[in-house]
Parts: sequence; C-alpha cells; structure tokens
Amino acid sequence: MSGMLPVTPLAPDATADSSHDAGTRQRVLQIVAGQGPISAADLATRLDLTPAAIRRHLGVLESTDQIAVHDGAEVGPVRRGRPARRYVVTTNGQSALSHRYAEIAAQALRYLADTAGADAVAGFAEQRVAELEQRLAARLRDVAEDDVAARTEALARALSEDGYAASARPVPGTHAVQLCQGHCPVQDVAHEFPQLCDAEARAFSRLLGVHVQRLATLARGGHVCTTNIPVARTRGHRTPTTTNPPVLAPEGTIA
Repeated sequence: MSGMLPVTPLAPDATADSSHDAGTRQRVLQIVAGQGPISAADLATRLDLTPAAIRRHLGVLESTDQIAVHDGAEVGPVRRGRPARRYVVTTNGQSALSHRYAEIAAQALRYLADTAGADAVAGFAEQRVAELEQRLAARLRDVAEDDVAARTEALARALSEDGYAASARPVPGTHAVQLCQGHCPVQDVAHEFPQLCDAEARAFSRLLGVHVQRLATLARGGHVCTTNIPVARTRGHRTPTTTNPPVLAPEGTIA
C-alpha cells in the first residue's frame, strides 16, 4: 500500500513510564498531605529523586491545583537567603487522594437532622467513630497509658495506616505535641456537620487520657487537622472515664 506513512510503534516502556510518573506524583501528594508545609528539597530527599525530577512532579501537581505554596510563616530556624517554597495540599488535592460520596452523605445527614433532630446527627457521629476508636485502641494497647507522647506517636502511625496521613509534631518550648492529619475522608461533609470532627476529637481524648484542643480542621479551611495534646500530666490527673469527655473546640469553647 504505497503512499501511506509508516506507523511508528510506541516505545515498549512508554505506558510504564507514564504509570510510574503518576504513581510518584501520588506519593508526592501523600507526603505533602502528611508532612506539609514541606519543601522540594525535603521531598527529593524522602523519595530519592533529583531536584529536577521533584520540580517536574511539583509543577504538574501545582498546575492541576492539587498543591499550593504555603503562605504562612516558615517553620524551623531562620536561614539566610531566600526562604524555600513550602507546599501544602489544596482542596482539589484532598479529593484526588480518595474517592468520596460526599454529596449523598451530606444529603443523608440533612435528612437525619430534619427528621430526628441535631441529637441524632451527634449520635451518628459517635457511632461512626466508635469502630475507628476500637481499632486504634487495639494498636495502642502495648503503649504505656501514662506516656502520652509515645501514645500520640503510636496514634499518628495507626491513623496513617488507615489513610489519614497523620504525624505527631512536638511544639518547641511547651509540654505539648500536635497531632496533624493531612487527609480526612469526610472533609466535605464535616464542613456542614462539625459533629463528625467533634466526635473524632473526643475519641482521641479517650485514647490518650487527656483533654485535647482542636486548633484547625481541613473542614474549616486548614491545610491539616491539628489537635493540640498536652503530654505532661498534671498532678492528680486521672484518665477520663466519661463517655464524652470535654474537648476544646477551635474557637476555644468546650465541645
């Protein structure tokens, strides 16, 4: 069949390379969610990538609005020269981390609130978190009850295994640690129904044996869910035994 242009076959590894790149970008997104704000240099070190390679992946994620440069103050010691750009996950990035049926869940909770009242929504939130709490408690069973710092570290690891991209970060100059969750499977629904966040925080309080304070949530616009946890027990402190121990809400009120 003369006159037809020859067909150039695709390189055998072209599809594999594309799939590998997508997998690497997903891993970058997960690390930014769990450890952000984080710099390109730190990401390159964690993933054993060259600076050029990590910049290419960050460029794709930034162009698709899955990550953004953090506009807050730089974390850690002040260094000379131009501060490094540090990245956090955007709302679009959160959606890319999992497949959620947020709208139908929100509709179901609205119906529950309309037909059975706000207490029914709170009851649902407690029931939902009960299974998670039971699973987490099993993973904390071998950690000393009076070592809140160690239990918080173990809790962060367990939450990460469940897909919450969590980390425990000591707060310099204080007797506290912050539990940070870079991903929330009910973020969109919790924006309308904060009872989901409140129930989760109460579960953390019961698991750790101390009162905790939610400083920020993904549902309310934070780049991570941040829970402040005192790790030094005060004299006479007792592990909460009530079903719903008080939890300080982001506004500073008792939840």
